[in-house]
Amino acid sequence: MTLAKSASTACAAVLLILAGGVASAQTPSSQNTLARIKERGVLECGTNQGVPGFSMPDSQGRWTGFDVEFCRGLAAAIFDDPNKVRFSPLSSKDRFVALQSSQIDVLARQTTWTISREISQGLSFTAINYYDGQGFLVRKSLGVKSALEFAGATVCVPQGTTSELNAADYFRTNNIRYQMVAFATVDEVIKAYESGRCDTYTTDMSALAGSRFLMQNPDDHMILPEVISKEPLGPWVRKADPQWFDIVRWTLFAMLSAEELGVTQANVQEMLKSANPEIKRLLGVDSNYGETLGLTRDWAFRIIKHMGNYGESFERNLGSGSRIGLPRGPNRMWNAGGLQYSPPFR
Repeated sequence: MTLAKSASTACAAVLLILAGGVASAQTPSSQNTLARIKERGVLECGTNQGVPGFSMPDSQGRWTGFDVEFCRGLAAAIFDDPNKVRFSPLSSKDRFVALQSSQIDVLARQTTWTISREISQGLSFTAINYYDGQGFLVRKSLGVKSALEFAGATVCVPQGTTSELNAADYFRTNNIRYQMVAFATVDEVIKAYESGRCDTYTTDMSALAGSRFLMQNPDDHMILPEVISKEPLGPWVRKADPQWFDIVRWTLFAMLSAEELGVTQANVQEMLKSANPEIKRLLGVDSNYGETLGLTRDWAFRIIKHMGNYGESFERNLGSGSRIGLPRGPNRMWNAGGLQYSPPFR
């Protein structure tokens, strides 16, 4: 009995040591993200490899787009400089590894929030910055008006995405024969689809709309009416760093709250004099939320000064002010019939 008890105690001690070793090994990569960013002097942001409206280098090689601007907003909050950010274009299959290994600080790339990803990858989803759904892009010459008309269709899809699983579920549920062809990068998918290797290209509707503009003759293609999934998109961070999680999440909420309150890039300086208590709390006039986050009192003011509010960024990159021309849809503010709103700054 004594030997058994001693063995048990020793075994427990070994397990505790091992557990402590694992925790210690994880600490450098999973904690103190903000401190490392400040020491480095630049934010590392993971983005898509090239989707118009979301993340795309311009003719000068400068990254632009809705997701890109979110990262610039984070850099503005930390450094008061939206240019202190480096962008890493990542494929679907590489994006999570890059975040897990601390190659990047935040993944701001069209990435769907699912339970399996959040509980098994060591990562946390912060907040929904774009409500999307999966659809199908086809050539108009195919004469197809609905995805239900597919029979034996060859389907192009980005590898390592929820799009693969959603498409498989849809076709099986509707007893439609299909052949899936997965590619590692968006460029490969588009080239295969345009060359006629696939009858349809399926992914998030927003990505289809953007990818269509990369094709030689965009008007030859159309998006079918079916929306076959829910795709809540937004930035991801590593687990075990609640401070950084809060900074990323509340950066989005600051942009949303600014739109709701009518605070814009053009009027944010004047709004510092506002008598509205919500605006005063948002901009740090009557609050110290920024200091609690490890930033400055005027962190939200910095974001809006450099990048504008959520609606301004949406319109500039995706909406009527862009070549994409996507409707706001569910991404309208809650008081305009949409789903977007910020928790209270209180």
